[in-house]
Amino acid sequence: MFKYVLLLCALMFAPLAVSGEISGIWKATEGPVWIEIKLAEGNGTVIRNDKYPERVGSVILKNLKADKSKQHLWHGLIYVEKMGEFKNVEVTAPKQERMITKGKVGFLSKSVEWQRTDKIPVR
Repeated sequence: MFKYVLLLCALMFAPLAVSGEISGIWKATEGPVWIEIKLAEGNGTVIRNDKYPERVGSVILKNLKADKSKQHLWHGLIYVEKMGEFKNVEVTAPKQERMITKGKVGFLSKSVEWQRTDKIPVR
């Protein structure tokens, strides 16, 4: 009986474990930008940007929610600097240490790859 209760609890809380996989600090693989994602708040904030330091503190991702029909997939909004507004974004984490944000505007789409990091290096 105890085994069945344990199994039921594990199944009930499994979606919560999956939805927390992207919380943490991420560095863009092709740029000097670090963000911190807090899924409990549903957002991602720039915590360091060596090219545009004035963007530190800016919310770049918001309304992040796990896709309940597919593991390692989240939907939300991403700030598009050139347009000055938030657009739909799909976030995937095919591996624990790798994340991809993909935004679409009309026929155009852009993907950015991120690498999980424990800390931000000293300048």
